[in-house]
Amino acid sequence: MGRQRQPQIRERILHACTDHALAHGLPDRLAPLAAAAGTSTRMLIYHFETRDGLLREILREARRRQVAAFTDLIRPRPGEPYPMTLARAWPAISGPEGAPYLRMFGRLHDSAGEPLWPGFRRTATTDWLAPLEDGMRSIGRPEMATVALAVIRGLLMDLDATGDTSRTDRAFAAFLATLDGA
Repeated sequence: MGRQRQPQIRERILHACTDHALAHGLPDRLAPLAAAAGTSTRMLIYHFETRDGLLREILREARRRQVAAFTDLIRPRPGEPYPMTLARAWPAISGPEGAPYLRMFGRLHDSAGEPLWPGFRRTATTDWLAPLEDGMRSIGRPEMATVALAVIRGLLMDLDATGDTSRTDRAFAAFLATLDGA
């Protein structure tokens, strides 16, 4: 009779592997993840069955963390104009706090990521629409949620490709000015 699986160990391993992947990217081999979790590659397979199974779980956990953190940042706040909320959120989303997620999820936006997370591109779009729509509703423009999402995603892709923080920051500020004028 084999050992019973211990969910708390699996959870600890998953969190350590996710922390490592956010700091260093998804590795091609299991050894760096095993070292980060203080375990063996054999135990990773025991708990997650396959390399891809572990990578899927890491991506889900990282996405859960990102959505929790950034949804709170873009949530409308009583008494605060929504463009100001977005202005406060932008440095976290586009800066060091958001960079690990941009690196990790950037590769899932193309077809290479499809086997690890089928439907990721759709999920990565639709899960931000509701909080942005709530915010845009606070300024009487809920239909602008899609535009805001497109601007944010486009500027993040631009920032990832060029590293030009000052230009993308100016572009985001110009976008927010159009909302203030509305």
